[in-house]
Amino acid sequence: MNYDFREIEAKWQKYWAENETFKASNDSDKPKFYALSMFPYPSGAGLHVGHPLGYIATDIYSRYKRHKGFNVLHPMGYDSFGLPAEQYAIQTGQHPAITTENNINRYREQLDQLGFSFDWSREVRTSNPQYYKWTQWIFIQLFNAWYNKKSDKAENISSLVSIFEKEGNANVEASCDDDTPSFDAATWNGYSDTEKQEILLKYRLTYLADTEVNWCPALGTVLANDEIVNGVSERGGHPVVRKKMTQWSMRITAYAQRLLDGLDKIDWPQPLKDSQTNWIGRSVGASVTFNVLDAERSRSDEDVVSTSLNHPDQIEVFTTRPDTIFGVSFMTLAPEHELVAKITTPEQKAEVEAYVEATAKRSERDRMADVKTISGVFTGAYAEHPFTKEPIPIWIGDYVLASYGTGAVMAVPCGDQRDYDFAKHYNIAIPNIFEGVDISEEAFADKETTVIANSDFLNGLPYKDAMKKIINELEKIGHGEGKVNYRLRDAVFSRQRYWGEPFPVYYVDGMPQMIDLEHLPLKLPEVEKYLPTETGEPPLGNATTWAWDRLKAEVVSNELIDNENVFPLELNTMPGWAGSSQYFNRYMDPRNDEAIFSPEAINYWQDVDLYIGGSEHATGHLLYSRFWQKFMFDMGYVPKDEFAQKLINQGMITGTSAFVYRELDSNKLYSKGLIAGRNVVPIHADVSLVNASDELDIEAFKEWQPEYKDAEFILEDGKYIVGREVEKMSKSKYNVVNPDAICEEYGADSLRLYEMFLGPLEQSKPWNTAGITGVHSFLKKLWKLYTNGSLSGAEAEPTADNLKTLHKTIKKVEEDIENFSFNTSVSTFMICVNELTSQKCTSKAVLEPLAILVSPYAPHIAEELWSHLGYSDSIAEAPFPTFEEKYLVESSKEYPISFNGKMRFKLELPLDMSKDEIEAAVLAHEKTQAQLGGRTPKKVIVVPGKIVNIVG
Repeated sequence: MNYDFREIEAKWQKYWAENETFKASNDSDKPKFYALSMFPYPSGAGLHVGHPLGYIATDIYSRYKRHKGFNVLHPMGYDSFGLPAEQYAIQTGQHPAITTENNINRYREQLDQLGFSFDWSREVRTSNPQYYKWTQWIFIQLFNAWYNKKSDKAENISSLVSIFEKEGNANVEASCDDDTPSFDAATWNGYSDTEKQEILLKYRLTYLADTEVNWCPALGTVLANDEIVNGVSERGGHPVVRKKMTQWSMRITAYAQRLLDGLDKIDWPQPLKDSQTNWIGRSVGASVTFNVLDAERSRSDEDVVSTSLNHPDQIEVFTTRPDTIFGVSFMTLAPEHELVAKITTPEQKAEVEAYVEATAKRSERDRMADVKTISGVFTGAYAEHPFTKEPIPIWIGDYVLASYGTGAVMAVPCGDQRDYDFAKHYNIAIPNIFEGVDISEEAFADKETTVIANSDFLNGLPYKDAMKKIINELEKIGHGEGKVNYRLRDAVFSRQRYWGEPFPVYYVDGMPQMIDLEHLPLKLPEVEKYLPTETGEPPLGNATTWAWDRLKAEVVSNELIDNENVFPLELNTMPGWAGSSQYFNRYMDPRNDEAIFSPEAINYWQDVDLYIGGSEHATGHLLYSRFWQKFMFDMGYVPKDEFAQKLINQGMITGTSAFVYRELDSNKLYSKGLIAGRNVVPIHADVSLVNASDELDIEAFKEWQPEYKDAEFILEDGKYIVGREVEKMSKSKYNVVNPDAICEEYGADSLRLYEMFLGPLEQSKPWNTAGITGVHSFLKKLWKLYTNGSLSGAEAEPTADNLKTLHKTIKKVEEDIENFSFNTSVSTFMICVNELTSQKCTSKAVLEPLAILVSPYAPHIAEELWSHLGYSDSIAEAPFPTFEEKYLVESSKEYPISFNGKMRFKLELPLDMSKDEIEAAVLAHEKTQAQLGGRTPKKVIVVPGKIVNIVG
């Protein structure tokens, strides 16, 4: 009976689908286990062999937990809103929904052929209106909430209104905008409705505000920091500039400390936790304010000789070292700082404006990474030192970011390298407040011992004492206070795109109003063009039927807008992370049209027990999801404030790229061995055009890349040999291996086993298709073990060796799965099958549990073998074999029998024999008699359980 993997895999995939084998119940007596893989964005390229790595690992663990008696929820869906489908729509005119549907169908086909135990009845698509109805609902909940610092949680906005009506906001401790005015109850109650709404926007957890954003003119949209690489858009490589726009934002900063504290409660990789910790960026220090001096001043060769305090503005800085304030010799503002335009003198205006314009073309990430470039411009303005009253020049520099702290720094060149470099470059004074003190980088970083000098009332004080003293003095003079600061900024939530969730928002007198839940989802309208309008509005500005009739509670023609009953709808859409920030909870009850999930479902599943996905989502999806989960917890919707107990970042499967080498300024392509000493440019070649010997199919290459049709290929030994390099597997590098081809040639079980066999789950590892033959041969050997007599109907009793092999395999595989060491399990299976084959094992008592052990890894062949063993039900629910220690306990010992210290033969003896019994048995053995030749030994040395030595 041959191992026909194609027939077997098709048979069982059909069986699982028809019988809904992996459908999870929301009501079970079994303990629950929720295993989740990060759902994919369905691109047109489909899956390559690197994509399924995490899915296979999650599937193995899910199948294992079913065998262990758990009710397992293992869902899958699609993160189906996004820029790629919209860009394709712009290029071709095809609606993104059509592109997305085609891509999803392709993904589903590929996922099915890999044999995953997904509960497809729970599939979600973020672009489905019945799904994004609940994304819109969460947005409304956030809009109707504020963060109460006293209770340290979010509360309904109605409770805040009640406080305002009774006592104003003087005693309110809330996360709110910095420019929120103070008012009493009488003032609040006297406000107009519009004025009240403007005030509430300063408190809401999602709000409208003018925000510095990354604007990509070519794509016509705002980009997140992680969508920008080297100052250009990740998609398309288009320039990105910083500009101010009115955007929806999420007040994630309210949760900064709780997001930090929560990391101690979850079993997530430490590097990922470190990424979030650094992104949140908690710093302890002080807020210090400097008065801006009036721009009118008299000058002399001595520079500024007089100033006045008529200027109304102040500059606030946050510093972790307020004790170094006497070393401040200049101030630096971010070019985007709101005061720059106000304080810049006429003489400096042109230079400042040119610098601001140039800086806007650099992303914040580039500016943070650039530690070598020194650039800035003097504004012509000065601030007053709060203690010495000396004027301090105010500069702008791109090393200061508007999004961090206050967008301003007090520069202490004798204590900070970047400030020092800036001061030296522009010949700014460098006062030394550490004279006679060790100011090495190590010493300055040692806050326990740093001593302040040349600093008035701080002279001679160590760090801790100086910190207390300076904060106390700043508070006395009204120029500062102790403060905890976070690098984390509120998340911009608007995108100028078409293919995203519509905001459930319409506008009355410029103020946002929410559409009631009963009228959701607010569906995307049809548009003729997916680009921004000619007047610069987002793509939804092209919609002709995109107005809200408040009386009819429906979308109507724009022509009916009268701002009495019919109002304009929001033109922006939500960002990509909106749909992924609660999808794990929606999986619990995805067909519920009345609620995001029922209380019964959320209380049963609680949270995700195991989440596997990429580390690249550390400060995007994973941080935002934690934020939304904590909000949902505050509002009483979910029972846990962290959504995933354990998370594993799978490593990357890399591809081996192929390169041809074109000589610069010529049309000659040199073989790899001939490029030494030549000025050549490496060019990616499609790996499918290269054989196992690294030889390029030249004619196929010319057909693939017509621009090289007339190129001259310089060969070595009659062949063109390509260069090889291990890189990220990517369509753009032409090193992608299609899983369809692997499944066709070797089968899905071989692919699953090989991906696990490549190495530890968390590590990156290179793909080598040639290596898959080893695991494929193992599966054929496994098949032969069962089909060569053991399935003929004859029942054989297991031998001691059979049971020993089985139980050491049970023990190792269970330990490996629990520790996510899937690669070593594959090795264990190979050893087990080799041993059982050598033992000629035909016992069902051994082969049945072995099939269950193999099932999580190679489910198709395991199901087929299970059916041949006489079972009509799926192997999926069969109990996991129980390890029994007794089968590994040795009952005998193979003793080395030595004569005068030289080992001559070995003898198997029971371990429970006494010394005398061992000696008698050895002396009676025929081989001993032959060695002695009739002589009587002088002495017999017996060490029970170890050796026997006969001295002649």
